[in-house]
Formats: sequence, C-alpha cells, structure tokens
Amino acid sequence: MQKDTVQLKPNAEYIELMKLLKFHQIAQTGGHAKILIEDGEIYVNGEIEYRKRRKLRVDDVVRFEDIEVKIVEA
Repeated sequence: MQKDTVQLKPNAEYIELMKLLKFHQIAQTGGHAKILIEDGEIYVNGEIEYRKRRKLRVDDVVRFEDIEVKIVEA
C-alpha cells in the first residue's frame, strides 16, 4: 500500500475531498473525482464516503485502492 501525507495550508481548517483527490492526482479532473466518490470507491477513515465536499481535517485518512493519504498539520 502506498502511504502519503498532505499538509493543510497554514491557517486552513480543512480541505474538501474532491480538491484532495485532484491535488494528490488520484483523480485527473473534478469530473473524475466526482465519479469515484459517487461510485463508492473512496473511503474516509475506513468508511465509504459519498459526500463530494466532505471537509477533511487533521488526522483524517483517505483511501482509494492501494493509495492511503493522511491529512496532517502544516
């Protein structure tokens, strides 16, 4: 499994799930990210996540296939 981290910007409280998928190149476009989420392929903290604009905060873990990304403080 490929594990990685994403740092929140200073003074940022969260990052939206779709933005994280695009930023981390799990999805090529916003439309692709939307499809991955709607199809139930994205897990947040071990549970399937269907909310496209889910606010990810420090210590949340996003998983897609063999990619795992943890949100950390800047």
